[in-house]
Amino acid sequence: MAEFVDLETQDCVRMPWNVIPGTKADAANCAIPISAIYTPLKTLPETTPLLPYSPLRCRSCRSVISPFSIVDFSSVNKTWTCNFCLQRNHFPPNYQAISDQNFPAELFPQYTTIEYEMTTPSENAQVGSSNVFLLVVDTCVIEEELGLLKSSLLQVLGMLPENCLIGLITFGTYVHIHELGYSQIPKVHVFKGNKAITKDQLLEQMGFFAKRPRPATGVVAGVRDGVSLESISRFLLPVSDCEFVLNSILEELQRDPWPTLPDQRASRCTGTALTLAAHLLGVCVPGTGARIVAFLGGPSTEGEGAIASKNLSESIRSHKDVDKDSAYYHKAVKFYEALSKQLVHQGHVLDIFACALDQVGVAELKVVIERTGGLIVLAESYGHSVFKDSLKHLFSSGVEDLGLASNGIFEINCSKDVKIQGIIGPCASLDKKGPSCSDTAIGQGNTTAWKLCGLDKTTSLCIIFDIVKKDSPEVITQPVNQFFFQFLTYYQHRSGRMRLRATTLSRRWVAGPGIKEDLISGFDQEAAAVVMARQVSFKMETEAEFDPIRWLDKSLIHLCSQFGEYQKSTPSSFSLSTRLSIFPQFMFHLRRSQFVQVFNNSPDETAYFRMMLNRENVTESVVMIQPSLVSYSFQSAPEPVLLDVASIAADRILLLDSYFTIVIFHGSTIAQWRKEGYHELPEHHAFTHLLKAPRDDADAIIKERFPVPRLVICDQHGSQARFLLVKLNPSATYNSNTAAPPGSDIIFTDDVSFDVFLDHLQRLAVQ
Repeated sequence: MAEFVDLETQDCVRMPWNVIPGTKADAANCAIPISAIYTPLKTLPETTPLLPYSPLRCRSCRSVISPFSIVDFSSVNKTWTCNFCLQRNHFPPNYQAISDQNFPAELFPQYTTIEYEMTTPSENAQVGSSNVFLLVVDTCVIEEELGLLKSSLLQVLGMLPENCLIGLITFGTYVHIHELGYSQIPKVHVFKGNKAITKDQLLEQMGFFAKRPRPATGVVAGVRDGVSLESISRFLLPVSDCEFVLNSILEELQRDPWPTLPDQRASRCTGTALTLAAHLLGVCVPGTGARIVAFLGGPSTEGEGAIASKNLSESIRSHKDVDKDSAYYHKAVKFYEALSKQLVHQGHVLDIFACALDQVGVAELKVVIERTGGLIVLAESYGHSVFKDSLKHLFSSGVEDLGLASNGIFEINCSKDVKIQGIIGPCASLDKKGPSCSDTAIGQGNTTAWKLCGLDKTTSLCIIFDIVKKDSPEVITQPVNQFFFQFLTYYQHRSGRMRLRATTLSRRWVAGPGIKEDLISGFDQEAAAVVMARQVSFKMETEAEFDPIRWLDKSLIHLCSQFGEYQKSTPSSFSLSTRLSIFPQFMFHLRRSQFVQVFNNSPDETAYFRMMLNRENVTESVVMIQPSLVSYSFQSAPEPVLLDVASIAADRILLLDSYFTIVIFHGSTIAQWRKEGYHELPEHHAFTHLLKAPRDDADAIIKERFPVPRLVICDQHGSQARFLLVKLNPSATYNSNTAAPPGSDIIFTDDVSFDVFLDHLQRLAVQ
């Protein structure tokens, strides 16, 4: 795996197949699609320069010059040939000093990924406009929860940069848009929650043209198109100018005054509030990296986008209701799809902090969050560390900075025998058709360009390709057997400057008989597992009657029968190359994961898990699929152990990292010693260190991750031990023939163990 991690460090990309099947038939035999997981803003090595000029582009296909371009230094007017379309291009006059001894940085072979900073500031970039936060606060929560939320928000306001623009909307039965620019008395614009409001109605009711005439034609959007700075600064102000007013409003904020009957849910108009937030940003700061940060405390029951009835006797939709066309679900999804189109058009992002024991509608909101590249945090309460620490993390700077960027456009160029099927990940199609579009679309497809309204340094896109080259005799004899891919990410940096990151890849293709060994040599098991996980999640959401277990099993059997070594019909002869040997294990854990098994999870939780899978990089996604387990004991230093119930021992501490939850599990003996207070005695300092080591490691993981994972500290045979047991391979269950070793544990489940799974796989693969 190490060589793939090195490639990722240089080019921010991981591919399941690093040697590519050269024909359509060979690609179909591979079971796992030709694909790439690309992290556009991953931190580059310190040696990579930031070039302070615009890139050279091919005049035919618009790809950017790269180390793979063929440069002719001999001609009087030096030229370069594009490696995608073979078009010859002249260098501009300022490049005339280059020679084979004097290269510009973009032609250095090690800089296959390079970043340019545009010298002309973006016309959209206003002061602080890359930092606009519109807070949307749900007041239909109990006093205690509202108090916790207010204290967290007041803390965060002190962390914001002074030039950052901020606005505030609160909502319950009605929506309140607060005027922060009017400091004499609190001034609020109130809108009815069950009534749809258009952008024109908002302009009129909020007096945007009270002092000046409205433009007769065109769309009203921002300072350039008819809105005065004075009008904008009533609702969006730099933090330094409105800190006192905002603090006063938040401190005096009361819960929604409308009475709720004991047998009814609170009247909450989430959809209307988010629509008004989108309209307000569209009028004031279109085309800037503004973020709507919504704090939701329960299900929407009023107006458009409602997900539940007000009657408590009617339960909130479950997975079964979603599958069989629930009355609310599809209507709400349709509403949020329209909202997502509006936000993508405006270049704005929706972030959600959902903190409630009940569902709040994340499953319906998923389409907006994903297409705008928003962030999502799901917690049980505003007092939970998951919420409080994640909120601080969002606004923090320095080492913990998320590297938020905005207004991105992502484009792909590739060799003529490769087509793009689509992207599974946080982006929206720009419907830019081109010769590189495949006939079959997956995710956001039928385009070669995508909008990334919001992105950060872990945002990762899964790009799925199609090989269109047919088998022909000349295929094998072609002199250049390389496929080229270029990923261009044009985005607005925090500084307000526009940057372009260009990554150009070259991968060898092979065709004809005897290509198996070549393909295996370039197989990246971790990337393959993540691509399969994203694909199966996508298919479960979009295909009716889809059987995920059957699809995963068929793909795995096909892969093993294609690339395994065996004698036909002899399961005992089956073996897999070390390059493929861990892949069945990943598939075993993926089948049991929360992405595939929706039982015991609400639609909101499932949507949350899948959104995180679809935006994280390979390393983090692998932890979601197959958690890591580390053992701490007196006998040895901390060491990774098998994710198996056999790893439990009475004198061990286990640290499980499943991405969403971190579990510190004390074996029964360790727990007994701790309860008796041995760690507080000076003669047992070794025991004190043993208890402290997993906690320190857990804190280090928590500090780096967003959203902050939940920390569970439990003892063997305790009720919370279930957080560990559910992730372990059940090699010892209540009906096993062999007894569990002393101090270990058994799992009460009918799930098959990995050994049984592997036996079945071998039997089916050799048929």
